[in-house]
Amino acid sequence: MIVKNRNYQKELDAIIERNEHEGTRPSLLLHVCCAPCSSYVQEYLDDHFDITLLFYNPNMDSAAEYDHRSAELLRLIKEAGFSSEPVICEYDPESFDAAARGMETEEEGGKRCYRCYELRMRRAACYAAEHNFDYFTTTLSISPYKNAEWINEIGENLGKEYGVRHLPSDFKKKNGYKRSIELSRQYDLYRQDYCGCVYSKNSREKKKGPRDEKTA
Repeated sequence: MIVKNRNYQKELDAIIERNEHEGTRPSLLLHVCCAPCSSYVQEYLDDHFDITLLFYNPNMDSAAEYDHRSAELLRLIKEAGFSSEPVICEYDPESFDAAARGMETEEEGGKRCYRCYELRMRRAACYAAEHNFDYFTTTLSISPYKNAEWINEIGENLGKEYGVRHLPSDFKKKNGYKRSIELSRQYDLYRQDYCGCVYSKNSREKKKGPRDEKTA
């Protein structure tokens, strides 16, 4: 059950404050969906955690899109001077196809998206547990088009399942989304206007009017 009215940003700030008071710098496995979404999150967390980035997004509609986004992530790390270590997983579209099967006609933001969040975050939780990370989380909550309550619910459930702590987040808070746009422009990052899957791409193309900026 989704718990309403939680302030995940305050929960994250409290964890950071406690770790600093204790003089600890925990390890964090951070699932990333693209360079723009990761930009502010890396900037924000770089001083507080030893970060490893996990790029695992089998929802991408093509290998070319997957490679483009992962290459932009690597370029951002280098040009921005972030200390994060990247792990680029192999493109695995079959996993997304299996997860989305039977929900092809769902509207964007519905049950299919929940399943997609869970698929990607499960890989992160599994990797974090196997490599003894202190925490895991995802950059997905930075997007105003993503349901932060769902993302944190999934993270907490997976944390219990795999025995690794989920770091609560709502990275769009504190102007995080706005800062990600600023950093994307600063580093001339590729900013896609659909989440990555063929369903979101088709939905976007059906809409009329000028294309607005939107991150994965």
